[in-house]
Amino acid sequence: QVQLVESGGGLVQTGGSLRLSCAASGSIRSINVMGWYRQAPGKQRELVARITTGGSTNYADSVKGRFGISRDNAKSTVYLQMNNLKPEDTAVYYCHAREGLSRFDYWGRGTQVTVSS
Repeated sequence: QVQLVESGGGLVQTGGSLRLSCAASGSIRSINVMGWYRQAPGKQRELVARITTGGSTNYADSVKGRFGISRDNAKSTVYLQMNNLKPEDTAVYYCHAREGLSRFDYWGRGTQVTVSS
């Protein structure tokens, strides 16, 4: 079992920045991918960014150049630095982790990010 706890959401104006953190605990050695998804009201959950144990990253086109994902393996924590935020970035952001062998997915409870215009 893996537990994920997010922090760092909040209200920010257009053009502002936020940093989200996700701390993993439990059977973390089984995890090979961690990342962030988001879900806006009335929309499907979508991938924002993910990072592998080896440091490879993927980003949604809508956030490339503005968001950066990083991982501190010693702290079992993944971060999402969000810059130049836009109102369309408003959503609940969920931390995600996937086990390498079973491909089982774990989710955090989510943290609200609201960008005012």
